[in-house]
Amino acid sequence: MNMQAWLQKNTETLRGKRVAVTGSTGGLGGELCTYLASLGASLFLLDRNAARSAAHKDSLTERFGVDVTCIPLDLEDIASADAAVSALLDAQIDVFIHNAGAYSIPRHACSTGYDNVYQINFASPYYMIRRLLPMLQAWGGKVVVVGSIAHNYSHIDVSDVDFSTRTASSKVYGNAKRYLMFALHELFREEKEARLAVVHPGITFTNITAHYPKVIFAVIKHPMKVIFMKPKIAALSILRGVFADTEYGTWIGPRWFNVWGLPKKQTLRTCPGDERQKIAQIAEEVYRQCVKTAEDAK
Repeated sequence: MNMQAWLQKNTETLRGKRVAVTGSTGGLGGELCTYLASLGASLFLLDRNAARSAAHKDSLTERFGVDVTCIPLDLEDIASADAAVSALLDAQIDVFIHNAGAYSIPRHACSTGYDNVYQINFASPYYMIRRLLPMLQAWGGKVVVVGSIAHNYSHIDVSDVDFSTRTASSKVYGNAKRYLMFALHELFREEKEARLAVVHPGITFTNITAHYPKVIFAVIKHPMKVIFMKPKIAALSILRGVFADTEYGTWIGPRWFNVWGLPKKQTLRTCPGDERQKIAQIAEEVYRQCVKTAEDAK
C-alpha cells in the first residue's frame, strides 16, 4: 500500500482550518491527529486525561509546528460536554470529529439518568453536535462521527433505550453506535449548509479492544495485531471523512467486508426506515434531557 500516493489523491491542505477531535490520544485518535497536523490543521484535542493530552499537544507542535489547544472532556459528564461545547463555539471550529468511545467498562448511571456507555457513545456526542450545528451551518462546517460494525449487533428497544438492563458489551455498545449513526443521518437528511460524514475503521488493535480478561488478552493481542489493520491504516477511513461527505444512508469504511482495505463509501442496509425515524425521535428526547441536566448543573 502506497500511503503517500493515497494521501496525495484523497486529501488536501487543511491550513487555516480548525479541527476538533474527541479521543485524540488513543490509537486511532493519535494517528488521525498526526495526519491532520501534517496537513496543517489547527487542532483542538478533547480528552479526559489532561496529562496525555498535553503530551500529545507538545509532540504535534514540535513535529508539525501547528497550533494545538487542549480542552478537557469527560463524555460521562454532561456538564463537561457542555463546557467543551462553549470552548469550541468560542474557537469557531470548522470540523468536529467524534472519535472517542468506550466498550467494556464498569457500568453506572450518569447524571442524565442514562447508562454511561450510552452517554459516552451517543448522548454526549449527539448533544455536542446539536449545539455546535448552528455555528457549523454558518460557514459550511463539517461533522465526522466514528460509527461501528457493532451497530448491527442489536436493534433499539423503546422500553430500554440505553440498554441499561443488558449485560453483553457488544449489544450495549452497538445500540449506542446505532443511535449515533442513524440519529445523525436523520438530523442531516435535509441539511444544506453543514456537512456530515459517518465513518468506521473496521477492526483494529486499540485500547477499546483491550477489554478481555488479562490472561486471554495476553494470548490474543499478538494475533490481533497481525490479522487486523494497524491504527495508522484504520484511521484513513476517519481522515477520508474530513474530505468526503456521506449521503443519507451511507458510510465510509474498509472496502473488504467492512474489516480490511482502504476506505470506500458503502450503502447501509442495516436499519429500516421506521426504526430510523424512531431513533431520531428518541434522540431529540435524549438531547432535551441532556440540555436540562446541563442547565441544572450550572
